[in-house]
Amino acid sequence: MATSFNEQFDLHGTWRREFALRLKLLAEWLNDHELLDAAVEERLRRLETQVRVDKVMVAFVGEFSRGKSELINAIFFAGYGRRIMPASAGRTTMCPTEMSYDADVPPCLRLLPIETRLQPQALMEWRMVPEKWTRIDLNVHDPKQLAEALEKVAETRHVTQTEATALGFWQTETPEDNPTVNAQGLVEVPKWRHALINIAHPLLKQGLVILDTPGLNAIGAEPELTVSLIPQAHAVVFILGADTGVTKSDLAIWREHLVDDSVDASSRLVVLNKIDTLWDALSSPAQVQAQIERQQASTAEILGIPRQQVIPVSAQKGLVAKVTDDSALLELSCLSTLEDALSRGIMGQRQKMLGSAIFGGISDLQAETGRVIHMRRRDLTEQLMELEGLQGKNSAVIKNMRSRISQEQTEFDLGGAKIHAVRSVHLKLLREVFSLLGPTALKKEMAQLTQVLQQKGIKLGVKRAYGDTFERLRNNLQQVQSISAEIQVMLAATFRQLNGEYGFSLQAPTEPALDGYLHDLDLVERSHLQYLSLGNTFRLAQPEFADRLVRALSNRLRTIHETALGDLELWSKAAAAQLDVQLRERRRNFNRRLEAIDRIQQASGGLGERIDEIQAQKNNLNQLNAKLSELTGYLVTATDPARCAVTDVADASDVIELV
Repeated sequence: MATSFNEQFDLHGTWRREFALRLKLLAEWLNDHELLDAAVEERLRRLETQVRVDKVMVAFVGEFSRGKSELINAIFFAGYGRRIMPASAGRTTMCPTEMSYDADVPPCLRLLPIETRLQPQALMEWRMVPEKWTRIDLNVHDPKQLAEALEKVAETRHVTQTEATALGFWQTETPEDNPTVNAQGLVEVPKWRHALINIAHPLLKQGLVILDTPGLNAIGAEPELTVSLIPQAHAVVFILGADTGVTKSDLAIWREHLVDDSVDASSRLVVLNKIDTLWDALSSPAQVQAQIERQQASTAEILGIPRQQVIPVSAQKGLVAKVTDDSALLELSCLSTLEDALSRGIMGQRQKMLGSAIFGGISDLQAETGRVIHMRRRDLTEQLMELEGLQGKNSAVIKNMRSRISQEQTEFDLGGAKIHAVRSVHLKLLREVFSLLGPTALKKEMAQLTQVLQQKGIKLGVKRAYGDTFERLRNNLQQVQSISAEIQVMLAATFRQLNGEYGFSLQAPTEPALDGYLHDLDLVERSHLQYLSLGNTFRLAQPEFADRLVRALSNRLRTIHETALGDLELWSKAAAAQLDVQLRERRRNFNRRLEAIDRIQQASGGLGERIDEIQAQKNNLNQLNAKLSELTGYLVTATDPARCAVTDVADASDVIELV
């Protein structure tokens, strides 16, 4: 059983690629057998995208000089045989740094100048303007060049106190948090606002995103970092120094940015780094261990977390041990304990969430496709009974049968007006939903909030303005819930009526659950509350900071709204596709019945042949249904990578034998 984070993540990546391939092959099989309607195709596309591009973000957070970059080197980049992220003494990572992989972008380091803080655009918006970033190409096969290039993230520049204030690094009201001033009266600030590293590291290629953050002063000045990036990380590793314990600034980061009752406790790990500073030649190993355990217990008590979530580590010794292949030193560094906690905590929770989402999608897909097969089988049974009843009958009876089928077809076509009316009401209600969660409504809310924040001077009413904004957003979602419930009742009643009149097997799809999005709104609101306290009154008085705060909020809310609308759209498409499929199948059934009668009238012996054909088609449908159960059953089982042996992706096509 692999326990290291790297090994566990590698298995997860292999599973994701194989699962995505099997979904693609299933789509081809469904298409070959005319079972791929619009809703099923959309569901498959979403499942494949979800599995193939699933990202896992791990954020490393801590004050300066706690060893964040060294820990990243030890866990993820020891295979290069040297340090990749700058991790020398003193301040290293001066700006938030994201490491990920995008196949469409060549290996490079992109740096956003710190001066962009003087403009209102949020980080997410700057990502869309690549020409504003300084780009440095990376040679991933040359560790020395790679490490030298990445030293750029540690660059600084010196500015006046006035410039430092405008950039968010100098607060007259809290001088204890300000950086030092040199002999010329200048303040040292980061040269870059944000760094994006794109390299084809094996773990990054599989969807891992690493976020390395600077210290408290830089974190507080960048709203998007604390209200968007860190809260959305699947795990946060908070690094402390074993030599310093929990300092005042450490506690400020923990309380203001990381403590949240709504967050799964297992996604927060505290690393007590630099335990090698406690290794003392004058103390016995038992005495050293006792001192480490006291620090561990004290840290857990101060932070209010279980002791087992505080993991003592020496990142530097762990890196050295991996590079030199020193197993004894690696054990002393306790790095493997942290990797095990990461693999069980992050990967375990991520796989569980992903597996649950996929299980629901596959189950719905199987039900939707199964209904089509059931309808085809039922239509064939009716045709069979109809044709068996003609055995031994004269031509007049057969002609009368054809006339009756034509009449049924005409009556069925006339019923299309009723179905069209239902669709019109359905679309009208959906337009109301999209107006409540669409971009226009969100822009209006953000404009109102911006107006309050742009008022001159100290903004005492900003907390109430935020509260009112989120209350309206919650009301909009609750209103959408009511409308979707109304649509669901209408669909259920209409489908029952159509099933009774035309023998359909329509079933209203499960109404999308929107409670999760209400919960997301609560999380976003709480993540912003830290900026609305009295301690941030003067920072909020700066128009550019308040504007960045709203822009960061807008980006986060847009994601929530778009995801909710996506769920509603899929739900609507599933209902419409069911109706389209069964209408199409019924029209095909009429044509087949008339074709069968015509063949019987034109050729003697045609009746028996047609009965045999239908019986063969029923047998084929039974085989299709069995194959569908087999394929979807395998995918459901495979939603848990731990229960499914990872096979070679190239052999995945062997599982699906096209019928």
